[in-house]
Amino acid sequence: MKNEKNLLIEDETYAKEVLRQTSYYSLIGGYKNIFKNPTTKKYKDGTRFEDIVELYYFDESLRQLFLRYLIKVENEIKSQVSYYFTERNGENQKEYLDRPNYNYTRKKNQRDIDRLIKILEGYVVKPTDYHYINHAQRKYGNVPLWVLTNALTFGNISKMYMLLPQDIQIKVSRNYQCINESQMISILTVLVKFRNVCAHGERLFTYRTADSIPDLPIHIKLKISKKGIQYINGKNDLFAVVIALKYILSDYWYKTFIKELKALIDRYLKKHDSISEQELYEKMGFPENWKKITRYRK
Repeated sequence: MKNEKNLLIEDETYAKEVLRQTSYYSLIGGYKNIFKNPTTKKYKDGTRFEDIVELYYFDESLRQLFLRYLIKVENEIKSQVSYYFTERNGENQKEYLDRPNYNYTRKKNQRDIDRLIKILEGYVVKPTDYHYINHAQRKYGNVPLWVLTNALTFGNISKMYMLLPQDIQIKVSRNYQCINESQMISILTVLVKFRNVCAHGERLFTYRTADSIPDLPIHIKLKISKKGIQYINGKNDLFAVVIALKYILSDYWYKTFIKELKALIDRYLKKHDSISEQELYEKMGFPENWKKITRYRK
């Protein structure tokens, strides 16, 4: 059966069950456009309801994959920030609650630093839902930063990194090849937004951020096209995350990630001919030669 918009519904019972479990807005509203004729506003001939559902499930798998590796980055950044901050300032909680231990001389930072300290105070001055924080506070009267960071969000720790004195930022960024502290700030800003999209179940494959990662050597090595002075791919799209992960993950974990990503995309394209490889790559912000990314050094 076709509806008035040229969408083929082969199994009405299945369609009703899917829509009962998944909101119409999340499913149809979120994934229909790639199947529509931009001129007629109707679905392309042969488009099935199942095609939209299967793209939805592909995107769900994509979110799960990216989230798994973004959490690795999150945990590593938490570890680096807490280590170098404590190395410089000591383990007493009063140190990360003290304005002078941040880049407070920069007027632009002052309001953000006050907000951050207020968030950190919320974890250590009263009982929380985190037993390890409560235990440290009860037993020692002190919650070191390396204990607190487990409870912080990726957004919290990224903001903390942005507000730290430059010498700590440099020490963190030196753990990663070809990235300086200002580039790290840009990368973390983008990764936090994509991490939240993954965690909150929003549409990922077409997502673009208002922020961009910096131009990096891999943009040149992959010969990514430009529009004016701006790279077309790998700046604020999903491929930007693929590039950023190359500079932050270890070689082992990055190769594992790319292997899983290739398998996921290839499996979807092999099973479904309703979307071409070119169409999918374009929506995701992937250049046609993206699979070559592991051939190049950082």
